[in-house]
Amino acid sequence: MLELKNVCFHKDGKDILKNINLQIDEGKFVAITGPNGGGKSTLAKIIMGIYEPTDGQILFNGEDITSLSITERANKGIGFAFQQPVKFKGITVRDLITLSAGKDIKFNEICDYLSSVGLCAKEYVNREVDANLSGGELKRIEIASVAARKTKLTVFDEPEAGIDLWSFNNLIELFEQMHNEINGSIVIISHQERILNIADEIIVIANGSVSKMGTKEEILPELLYKSNCKCVKGGKNG
Repeated sequence: MLELKNVCFHKDGKDILKNINLQIDEGKFVAITGPNGGGKSTLAKIIMGIYEPTDGQILFNGEDITSLSITERANKGIGFAFQQPVKFKGITVRDLITLSAGKDIKFNEICDYLSSVGLCAKEYVNREVDANLSGGELKRIEIASVAARKTKLTVFDEPEAGIDLWSFNNLIELFEQMHNEINGSIVIISHQERILNIADEIIVIANGSVSKMGTKEEILPELLYKSNCKCVKGGKNG
């Protein structure tokens, strides 16, 4: 479905991404993780077309989309949820989800999408998607709208950011539901073990390169082991 070939990205004299080669097959749930500053979010934005790679090629369903705009990629079936959601003054939550779905949808469907991210539909459906909403509220509304699109490929950039524990539990259920019901692929940028644990495959990005890639059974135990070792060392030094 999605293939990146030797993708590089340079900015301000720095090599942010270096020869990224990866393939995401149809129907796969893929988690991308790694240390902060390693290039994960940049990679997500390159997939969506927010950034254009300095070098390399991006293929989607066999078509070269390297030079296509965000809108053109969206029309081809790629969805994206930002780490910091965009505000839309004058647009209600109902309007946003309806626009995202690309068709008229019933009120109870909108309510279901909002409930799936831990929001009471009656309290939010007619509110504007603006600065009066908290960061966590905006994040959940954005995820609900992206879910309503039902795209062939959906990319979430750290969806857990700003989300409380109760709502995070709802998100895990939503991601699993999307994976089971939509005939497409999901890519999530995340550090959260619970998200990594429901993925089919894990890709580790460090220092702008793919350092590891494989099934969660192959990758997750090693990541958890390294994380536990760091905690023990930190405790001893403290």
